[in-house]
Amino acid sequence: MGVYAWPAGRIEEDMKRTLLITLGITLLLFTGCTQTSRNPTPDQIRQDAAKATRTAAQDTKAAVEGVVDGLKTRGQVNINSATTDQLKALPGIDDDAAHRIADGRPYKSTDELPRRHLISRVEYDKISNQIVAQ
Repeated sequence: MGVYAWPAGRIEEDMKRTLLITLGITLLLFTGCTQTSRNPTPDQIRQDAAKATRTAAQDTKAAVEGVVDGLKTRGQVNINSATTDQLKALPGIDDDAAHRIADGRPYKSTDELPRRHLISRVEYDKISNQIVAQ
């Protein structure tokens, strides 16, 4: 018995045909899977719009609640007991100013800060409604 030998041209032809069929099937599968995402039906568009509207409404409500909570809990900073980090959180107060304020304690009133030249009058005007001396 002899070994059957495929003609050289036939092997290449069969491989090309198999490759083309495999590529064709793969292309059809990918095209079929993505067809609906490129051309959504009117019902899909309505559903997507309704979902986006619900999400936007929930996000807006959460943002408003966060702002309200922030405003409720936002209190004035007591310059006699605040940490330097709390003082630095005030507008216009840098690290040096926060340390000058902390080192100059205690204060009877907040207007001592510009009178004692710890911060400028402009800086004080920016934070005067946000600080207390207790």
